[in-house]
Amino acid sequence: MLDQLNDLYSQALDELERVADRQALETWRVRYLGKKSSLTGVLRSLARLPLEERREAGARANQIKGSLESSLEEKEKLLQEAFLVSPGVSQRLDVTLPGRPLPVGGLHPVTQMLEEICGVFGNMGFQTIEGPDVEWDYYNFEALNIPQHHPARDRFATLWIDAGEGAKARLLRTHTSPMQIRLMEKERPPIRVVAPGRVYRYEATDAIHESMFYHVEGLAVDRNITLADLKGTLFEFCRCLFGEDRRVRFRCDYFPFVEPGVEVAVGCTACDGLGCRLCGHGGWLETAGAGMVHPDVLARVGIDPEVYSGFAFGVGVERIAMLRHGIDDIRLFYSNDLRFLRQF
Repeated sequence: MLDQLNDLYSQALDELERVADRQALETWRVRYLGKKSSLTGVLRSLARLPLEERREAGARANQIKGSLESSLEEKEKLLQEAFLVSPGVSQRLDVTLPGRPLPVGGLHPVTQMLEEICGVFGNMGFQTIEGPDVEWDYYNFEALNIPQHHPARDRFATLWIDAGEGAKARLLRTHTSPMQIRLMEKERPPIRVVAPGRVYRYEATDAIHESMFYHVEGLAVDRNITLADLKGTLFEFCRCLFGEDRRVRFRCDYFPFVEPGVEVAVGCTACDGLGCRLCGHGGWLETAGAGMVHPDVLARVGIDPEVYSGFAFGVGVERIAMLRHGIDDIRLFYSNDLRFLRQF
């Protein structure tokens, strides 16, 4: 057996010396190191040998296999070097040139803006929480002071999953405010959180409306919180994102889960307040709805409104990105146009 292995080894090395191209090298590899090679056949026949001979022959066979594999690697390097310096290749191939650049992906502009918004509020002491996209009617409407047949439900063109019965109906959430209720059911004040996420509304799309978009809802509950705290928080938020010179406007508005309610608008960056289709030719673009948490909402989750107060707000992420970058159509974010996305 040892003589057979040594003869096989010498024969393999002699043939390897005469190999002149890659195709011949592959043929040599299959013949001497492949699954059906002579060396593999010898290794499989070792089981029929006596124990002492099997050990000696097995050790020699493994040694030969390792040596042939090393010789194969060296031969591959030599053939590769010879190929690169051959006249036909060296004239058209410059190995010193840098490689072709590979395309590198990046974060979507909405994701970038979402992270920046959460970072601004994080610097103010707000924690970030997340919740389910599929929500119960109770958390999306009932617990937020919007009972069945309340006219405010008309403001939320809802995508229902199943009708259910009352608060047990399921839907795609129309805002991320349900997380405020879920959190206040489990934790006691002081509370300072923001809840980012996708929201869904069954409505026609245009330059500033989409059926799926991102919201960041914020909530702060503690003793002696006032409307001035809300105003200061949102003014600081707008200054961080748009700079000191950007105009910010507060106006009274109505939301059933806050009292009083306000609308926050920022001067349009596309027209600098002169009026365009983005701002509806009014010079302002609404970016957030806010207000003081309604006492009934606090009482429903077991927080005494005589002791605690709070404020809440909801920010549209795409609209913030539009203002920040001067984009005049929200639909561009979800058009999958790489020419648009590569700018960010």
